[in-house]
Formats: sequence, structure tokens, C-alpha cells
Amino acid sequence: MASSSKANLAEQDEGEEAEEIEHFNDFTLASSWERFISEIEATCRQWLADGPKRLLEKGAVHLDSSDNIYKVKSELKNAAKIYSMEYYFEISGKIADWNCTLHDLQLCFGVKEFLVISPQSASGVVLDAPEATKLLSAVSIALANCSSLWPAFVPVHDPSRKAFIGIQNMGTIFTRRFEADRIGSQVPIKFMHLEGLYELFVSKFAYCMSDHSMHLFRVHLLMKLTYQTLSNDEDNYDDIQEADTENAESETSPGCGNPNRKHWDDDCPWNEWYSAEDPVMRFDLVVTWSEKVVESSLEMAEMENASPHEAEKWILAPNLYPNLDSSKGDRIGFASQLHLLVNALGMSFEAPFIEDFVSVENPGSDNLESTMVIPPPTVLDRVLKDLFLEDPQLPDFAKDEHKSSRAIKGAPVESLFAQFCLHSLWFGNCNIRAIAVLWIEFVQEIRWHWEESQPLPKIPANGSIDLATCLINQKLQMLAICIGKKRELNEEFEDCIGTKDDASANMEKMQEANKDGDESSSFHARSQAFDEKRDSLLTPEGFNGSKTVESKFSANAQDVHSADKSTLDSIRRGSAGPVGSMKLLKLCQSLHAPFTQSAPLMTEDMHEERLRAIETFGFSFLERETLSSDMSAFKAANPGAVFEDFIRWYSPTDWENDESEAKGPSTDLTEGMNVDWPPQGRLSRRMSESGNFWRKIWDEAPILPASEQKPLLDPNREGEKILHYLETMQPHQLLEQMVCSAFRASADTLNQTNYGSLKEMDTKMDQLYLTMASTLRPLQVNLLSNTSDTIEDLQRLCVVFEHVEKLLILAASLHRRFRQVPRISEAIFSNYYNFYLPTMGIGLADVDTQKEFDMKLQLSQNERQVVSNMFTPPTANQSWRKVLSMGNHLNGHEPILREIIFSMHDNASDNHYASSSHRDYQQDTETYRMYTCGTSNDLRVALSIISYD
Repeated sequence: MASSSKANLAEQDEGEEAEEIEHFNDFTLASSWERFISEIEATCRQWLADGPKRLLEKGAVHLDSSDNIYKVKSELKNAAKIYSMEYYFEISGKIADWNCTLHDLQLCFGVKEFLVISPQSASGVVLDAPEATKLLSAVSIALANCSSLWPAFVPVHDPSRKAFIGIQNMGTIFTRRFEADRIGSQVPIKFMHLEGLYELFVSKFAYCMSDHSMHLFRVHLLMKLTYQTLSNDEDNYDDIQEADTENAESETSPGCGNPNRKHWDDDCPWNEWYSAEDPVMRFDLVVTWSEKVVESSLEMAEMENASPHEAEKWILAPNLYPNLDSSKGDRIGFASQLHLLVNALGMSFEAPFIEDFVSVENPGSDNLESTMVIPPPTVLDRVLKDLFLEDPQLPDFAKDEHKSSRAIKGAPVESLFAQFCLHSLWFGNCNIRAIAVLWIEFVQEIRWHWEESQPLPKIPANGSIDLATCLINQKLQMLAICIGKKRELNEEFEDCIGTKDDASANMEKMQEANKDGDESSSFHARSQAFDEKRDSLLTPEGFNGSKTVESKFSANAQDVHSADKSTLDSIRRGSAGPVGSMKLLKLCQSLHAPFTQSAPLMTEDMHEERLRAIETFGFSFLERETLSSDMSAFKAANPGAVFEDFIRWYSPTDWENDESEAKGPSTDLTEGMNVDWPPQGRLSRRMSESGNFWRKIWDEAPILPASEQKPLLDPNREGEKILHYLETMQPHQLLEQMVCSAFRASADTLNQTNYGSLKEMDTKMDQLYLTMASTLRPLQVNLLSNTSDTIEDLQRLCVVFEHVEKLLILAASLHRRFRQVPRISEAIFSNYYNFYLPTMGIGLADVDTQKEFDMKLQLSQNERQVVSNMFTPPTANQSWRKVLSMGNHLNGHEPILREIIFSMHDNASDNHYASSSHRDYQQDTETYRMYTCGTSNDLRVALSIISYD
């Protein structure tokens, strides 16, 4: 039994061996490291087969630090460790120079596409040197099996050192090896200078280590220096230190002044309301020298003393603040305050009166947030003093006004109400309670000016009302006119009273004048005085459209009427002179144009009231008063005139000449005259109807010149009506007009900014005004309600305004720096405009802030001096903070970064490498390359060497 069981086991073993031989997969001979190499090889073969375009389709990741570099990633496992292998490649076949944005390893070793294999750990580097060498060998074997020429790198040592080791199969008997490391502190003095760096490079291939200065090596050299202007924070720190020093000196030396440093936007138009942060943080100036061949360390010493102006290229790179294109709530400007004003407009519907937002007894006061604080009385007094400060010279309201500004029904930026709106934006953070308090005090101050007959500041009293502005501005213009009229009446009253002695003397003179019967002369004196103060003369030239009849009287006829004429002239009052050759119908006398009262000025709501009265009654009260005044003045200037005479002068279209029916002279008065008199014609059908409205007024109009009539504009009555309107207007009516005026005034203020000839900025300003005009139109026609969608439109308008405001501040900052070379500011702004434009259609909170603005602009020779002047010589305070240890100074500034590429070229056919080579290399080969980057406190060195295997 035992023998049979052993035989069965033997047969079973033979069957298993036969099966294993038939399906041979001998894992006993393949170690885990070999399987790891095989996995690397398979991944690399797949990437080689796909190629860059296919890898892009499979989801290759674009590097933000470069415009043309992508990477793919694969995870590899070896024993208990997991590694990450990344393949970096470029799409464009063009070799980028180091002025472009390159990957760190591309810059260090001059490679184009490469592999990086690193452990998936917290540090991401290989800390064990044998492990790093073994890992690099595995990648090298895998790439060799793939016949790939990709260089491979492994990060080693501490992550802060940015150290790498690498290898590249050159496809021949040569292999390129890479090594990079960094000194983070205490850089040897020798390596701070070009001479020491040159000797460091030469020591990698020179056989004699004693004295490199005695040997000549043809070393190729490329150098790039980066200079950086001081940031605003550094400037402010230095100014504070200097100010403290000056203050200490002033304490010991009385009378020593300390002028404050000007902020960058002190002379910008928005600086009156807020101080904007300079959007340009600093500028980087990259200076590059063309490739040179250096044969000794002495040449390197000379090059260290060379001026940056001798460099081949100057490249300027602006550094903008990161939050320029983002909204973090810490930026203060017109847009942020307009947003708060729109919020106040939404809350204005909660109460019917302005006082309700101030009173604590308001039922809706619980809805008011506790943050809606009211500034202290001192702030309120300061605002009111600024608003009502008397300026002897009125501002030019149309100065620097945008062509589309008047499409917005607001107040001009320099007017009183516009200034009130701008102050409201910053008063108490523009909450509804603060606005209510300021408005109440504002109206009380206006009432004081009215009661004391004091002229309103910032409002022209030129007798005109601009109907294109908001209603409140029209009311204030009307009130200014009423105050002027009131002052004139008060002055006339005071002139009439005088002193008691003057009054008695005047009485005696008047009594004597009455005895002599010289009443007409005293009246004419009063009439002339009134006319000079009140009304403008109506000259005959103003009646060219009226129909006149020419008359030619003989000398005898004039003698006949001389007595009657003198009699008529003696009672003629308020005449501005004859109207051409027009004659009266009933008397053969010249028709005189009277002095008339000026038509009363009206605001927009008064015009609407007048139109409604005309639609209802066919006429308005104001039209009746004006017509009656003109008829009275005409009667006084033309004694004996009839209604037809007034129509011929006042409304020539209502007088129809009928010369075909004209008859010869019919009275003895016209005998011997060669003129047709009386003029032939008739009234129009409208004027000849029975019960005509004009004839009725003519019959009732007294004979009074304009100087003795009641003024058509009663300043006292109109002034009180205006104040009643301002004191009782509803909150939403006030806020609607404030929003329109605030948007217009803010835009007009920004429009005064000098930003040069930036066409993109001009376009955005034009678009802003058109957008404001269309968005604010519902507020101008009183169509807004508390449920209206207009509030949301206004919020979006604030976002658009903020975009334009930020662009304009950037444009102003660039223009101030590059006035003499506008090409620089135009190029930088145009690039940033194209970078920023895609975000202008969305809210700033949704802007992707990960992508930063990066631009490099090559400067011409004539632009270098302007940029060089931006590097002002350091002050004494700045000098002790920085120890100058490097050469190539620019106006006393050392470079913040110095990058040098040393390279050694050999002909492969002429050196000892060619003895075993099966190919004939006739071109130069870069056998040694060293890249250095750093400053006096930081030095990084990357070395690549071609060796013979």
C-alpha cells in the first residue's frame, strides 16, 4: 500500500511539473525591483506611443507657472512604498529662452522634456542617498529599454534645498548627469562675486587646482540680473522712520518743519473723498547680457563692474497687488459706497417721512440694524461747513463733463446737491439713518440762508434753471433766484428808507418838484433805475418777424403833428424805443416796444402743472398773468393803442395784411404824405372771435409800465413753496434723486482723471455712462417701487462701476509713472485689460484669483532712462538695512536676483571621448553646464556634466 501511494504521488508531481513547463511564468527569477523597472518601462512606452497631442486629449494638466508646459502623472508601487512619476512636456517645438516662463528644472539644466520620480510622502523627496541612486538607476534602465532620451530627476535632501540628482542617456556612449543644490544662508564671500563663481565652474573640469587665473578656458557666459523697485510698504516704512528722526530733531530744534510725504494720488480727483491704494505694487527690471566668451577670472571681475545700461535687453515686469481683480470687502471707493446707497434706497420705502428714520419711536425702527450708526455732531458740523462754505468764484459746472453725462438726470458734480450726495456716501457709512440726519440738517441750513437772504453756495444765480438735472437741483436753483430777488427788494427798501435826514431832504425836494409840475421827470428817473436793475431791454431788432408798414412823412406833416407828438411822449412810460417803421392804427405815431417783465422761471413740476391746467381749462394762471403784464406795459408805452396794435407787435401771425383792399388816406392829417396810413389788415379768425380770451384780458389790463407792476415771480411765495417741498418730500423720492446724482457725480469725478491716451479706458468710460443712463431711467420717471427689479439692476450697476473704477485707478497710476514714454503705460494697461476683461461680466466675488497677471515688456533704448529713474538712490535709512555685496549696481540698487549660465563646449571628434565612439561628431557639444541663481544670502547651483560610460 505504501509503495502504491508513493507511486501516485510521483505521478502527480510529474504532471504538475509538465503543466508548469507548458505555462512557464518564472517569477522566482524576477525581483520586486525588476518588476518596478518593468512597470516604469511600460508607463514610459505608453507615453511615448501617445505623444503630446494624445496626452492632451487624455487630460494632461497645464502648469499655471508656464504658458506651454503640461504634465501627466502615474503612480508606481515598489514593495511598501508608492512613487509618483511625472512627465513634463511642451506642445510647441520652439525652444524657449530663459526670458520666458520656464519650469525650474528646464532653467537649471537646459532640458526641454523630462521625468520626475518622487515618493508620495509629506516631504516629497528621497532622504536616503542609496535609495535615490537606486531609484534613478531604475528609471535610467527603463528609459534605455524604451530607447528614450528623456532626462530623469529625483528630488533629494531637504525640500528647502531644492536639490535634485538626474541622469540622461545621450543615445551614444555618453551619459549626462545632473546635480542641483542650494545654500540658504551664509554664502561664502567668494561666491558672492562673479570671479568666484567662474572659478567654481572651472574647477569641475580643470586638472590644475592651484591657480585658475593662470589658465585660459573658453567659457561661454549668459547673465541675467533682476532689479526691483521698492514697494509702497517699504517706502512707507522708511518714511515713518525718517519722520520719527525728524520729529526727534524738531524737539531739540524748534521751528524745524517736517513736511508730510505726499500720497501717490494726492492730486487725483477722487482723493477728496478717499485715498486709493496704488494698484502697482512694484516693478521688476530684468537685464540680460548677450552670450560672451570669458577666458579668465579677470574678465569676470571687469564684468561685475559693468553698468546695467550696457546690457543687451531690458525687460520690465509690473507686479500688481493680488487683490486688484478680486473683491474681499477691504477696498473702499465710489463703487462700494454706491452699493450702500442702493441698499438705503431699498429701505427708504419703509417709512413715509424722513424723520421716521431718525426717531426712536418709529414702529419700523426695529428693522434698522444696530450698525446704522450716526456720526458725532463734530463730523456733521464739518460736513455742513464744507457744503456751505462760501466760494467767491463759482465753479465751472461744465468743466471736464463727459459728453453723455447730461443723459443722467442728476445734479452737476460741482453743484450743492451733488456735493451733498457725495458727502452722504461717506457719512455714517451711507446708512439710511445717517442720510436722514444729514438731510434734515441740510434743509435747516438752506432755510437759514433763505430767511437771512444769504446766497446759496455752489449754485449759480444767473436766472436760469437747468431742466436736464434732477428736481431737487432745479428747486435749489429756483431758490437761489428767489434769494437774489429778495435781496434786491431788501436793498431797494433800504435805499428808499435811508436816514432820517436824507428822508426829510428828499421830502423837500419832492415837494418842490410837485410845485414845479415835474412829475414826469421824477417818474422817468424811477423807471430808468428800475429798468437798469430788473429787466433787459427789448430792442427793435427783437421784432423782425412782425409785419411793419413803412411811412414817409413830409417835413410839413411832421410839423403839423409835433404838438400832438410831444403830448404823447410826455405821458409815454416804459418805452424801449420804436419798432422799426410800425405805426399805430388809430394814431399816426410810431409803435413803441415796452419794457416787460421777464417770463417767470419754472421747474419741471411747475411745467407739468402748467400743461395739466392747459389741458383742463385751455390756459394756465401763469400764462394769464404774463399776458396781462405785457398788455399793461404795451398800453403804457403806446398811449391810445388798440388791441389790434398789440396783436401786430406781440403775435404777428394773428394779423392778416390786406393790401388789395387798402384805401388812400382818409383824413386831413395825411394830406401831403406819400405813405399809406392807417395800415390795412385784420385780425385772424382766432383773435376776432367773440369772447376771445386775449381781448378780455386786454380790456381788463390796466395801463402800467413794468416798473410799477406786481412782479410775476413772487420770491417770498416761491421760496416758501420750495422749502416746503424739501421738508416734506418722501424718503424714496429723496433717495431716488440721490442715487442718480451720486452715480453721475462719482462718474464725473473719475472722468476728470488724467490717464493719457488709453483708448480702452475711453471706451469703458463711454460704456459706463450709457449703462448708467439706461439703468437709472426708471428712477428719473418715478417708476420705482419697493418690489421693483430696479434695485437688483442697480446692484449690478455697482459691480460694473467697480470694474471701471479699478481699471481707471490702474490707468492713472501707470500714466503718472510713464508720462514721458506713454508706450509703456499703454502696453501694460492693454495687456491687463485683456487679462481682466473676461471677469468684467461677473461679480467680483466670482473672479478666479488663482491666475495672476504676468507680463514682460522689452524696453527700447530711449525708454531705459525713464525706467532707470524709477530706481531712486537709496536713503540713509535704506542703506543700513541692506549691505551691498554684489556688483552691477543700478543707481545704488543691487540686483535682487542674479542668474548666470556657464557652459563649456568641446568638439567630440577631438577629445578623449571620441576614441571609442563609432560615430563622427563634428559639432560642438555642451560638455559642462552650470546654472547659478541667488543673492548674497542665497545661492543655488545646478551642474550638468557629460561623461563617458
